[in-house]
Amino acid sequence: MSKQVWKPGTLLYPVPAVMVSCGEFDGIKNILTIAWTGTINSDPAMTYISVRPERYSYDIIKDSGEFVINVTTEELAFATDFCGVRSGRDVDKFEKLNLTPEKASIVKCPVIGESPINIECKVKDIVELGTHNMFIANIVSVLADEKYMDKTGRFGFEKSKPLCYSHGEYYGLGKYLGKFGYSVKKDKK
Repeated sequence: MSKQVWKPGTLLYPVPAVMVSCGEFDGIKNILTIAWTGTINSDPAMTYISVRPERYSYDIIKDSGEFVINVTTEELAFATDFCGVRSGRDVDKFEKLNLTPEKASIVKCPVIGESPINIECKVKDIVELGTHNMFIANIVSVLADEKYMDKTGRFGFEKSKPLCYSHGEYYGLGKYLGKFGYSVKKDKK
């Protein structure tokens, strides 16, 4: 096997492409696209987003101490890309993209109505890292669209057709390969 040696880089892909809403429902609000996000703890439930300090949303999130991670879908791919390349300093992204700002259950930020999952977050700490600063946050509430729930109360992520980002490109979820633990089960269906 032959492999090239590259300089250190961010090649851990694919990652979720999410739209983060911030600000206040009845005031200044914005949406930015984030690919640097994920789970960092189960109990208490915690997550993070990494944001460049020069981004318009950075100070909004820093000052308010709140944000919402809105899971994106294949249907939201255009809006997801737009929110990553246009600044809220210049355009109202909710209005331009016909996205519905809805009230969150706990935080003051709007959630994006078209998103199947909205994760409400309160900032616990900000870690300065270099090009990006990491907002470490407690998850204080999750809103899940009932149209993706089955009869047992399981949320069908696959039905929502989630969007992911891989080295500058957007992709859908792909095909089902197995359930957690399938490799050690006797019946490997």
